[in-house]
This record gives sequence, C-alpha cells and structure tokens, in this order.
Amino acid sequence: MTSTKPLRCVVLLSGSGTTLQNLIDQQELGQCPIEIVRVISSHKEAFGLERARKHNIPAVAFHRKDYDTWEAFNEDLVRAVDEVKPDLILLAGFMFLFRPGPEYHGRIMNVHPALIPAFCGKGMYGHHVHEAVLAYGVKITGATVHFVDEGYDTGPIILQKAVEVYDDDTPETLAARVQAAEREIYPEAIRLFAANRLRIEGRRVKIVDPPLLDPSM
Repeated sequence: MTSTKPLRCVVLLSGSGTTLQNLIDQQELGQCPIEIVRVISSHKEAFGLERARKHNIPAVAFHRKDYDTWEAFNEDLVRAVDEVKPDLILLAGFMFLFRPGPEYHGRIMNVHPALIPAFCGKGMYGHHVHEAVLAYGVKITGATVHFVDEGYDTGPIILQKAVEVYDDDTPETLAARVQAAEREIYPEAIRLFAANRLRIEGRRVKIVDPPLLDPSM
C-alpha cells in the first residue's frame, strides 16, 4: 500500500528556477504529492532562490566559486540535504555534480532538455543543448527524466517525451516546447515514485503496476 503522505523533497538549482516553479505550482494545486522542504542553489544570485522565498520555502546558496575544491562544495551540499532528511532529491537546472551518500541511491532525479543519450553530458545544459540540436540538424529532440548516478546525465532513464524540431526553430522557440515537455514528465515521474511504481534493474527503470491494497484495510 502506498502512503498518502507527501514526499519531503529538496530541490537543487543554479539559475532562474523555472522547473522549481513548475514543481511549486504542482504542489500547491495538489497535483503532485510533494512537500518542498528546502531549495539549494549553487549561485547566490539565482532567481530560483527568490521563487522559493516567495512561497515560504527555506532556501540557501553555496556558491561554487567560494570553494577551492568540488569535494568541499559537495560536502556542504550534502550536509544541507541531510539536515532536512528528504525522501526525494530533485535536480532542477543544477549545473554541477552532486554526490551524496549511498543512502540516496534511487532517490535523486534530474530532468534534461534532450533525449538522453543524445546531447547530454558535461557542458550540455540550457540553451547549449538546443543550439547543439539545431546545429546537428536532428528532426526530433525532447526531454528526459532520469535517476542520478555518478556521471553527468548517465543514470537510468525514467520517462522521455519527444519534441519535433521545426525548420524555422531558434534555440528560444525550441526551448519553449521542450520545457513544456519537461513540465509534463517531471511531475509524472515523481508521482510514479510516490506510488512505488518504479523499479531500477541495471540500466533500465521499469514502471510496474500499482501495489495492491491490503484487503484488511
């Protein structure tokens, strides 16, 4: 039997926080079973921090350039996550590797603005992705939600949604349609997680039938 209690979530971001806003909207409308308990930014001036504070969500920043090493930076991130004991960690335009302990295996998700394994990896974020898609001349791109592992965009894929590339697309017009796909599949992946319907088997994520209700209930 799945719990009706909202998932305690931490959101990590680096920029404007459009993905965060979508998750906040979904939470407030009761369309996604989450409670965002902390927002963490890698940039002190990220507008995502203002979005969080506007909705009374505790927010904190750890500026990467303030740290001599990535290890020290990651250590402070992990400490800030551990303090609130989340059920699920959601990356939302977070531009650095984040590696907590093994206790979070299978409990970290990311959304990427392309169909992984295409146009992904280190340096492939935001408009860099859409510019690369247009430069290569592909006809289909999209959005991917995946679990996070030790690499950039290499974790098991949960959901994908295709987006057609038009001949007259610019990075901005393409980004708008890809972001619409992201807004659809990220909350859906979270709902599946909350319903205990995701099973990681090697590189594959299987979506299983809903658990049967306890007949004694």
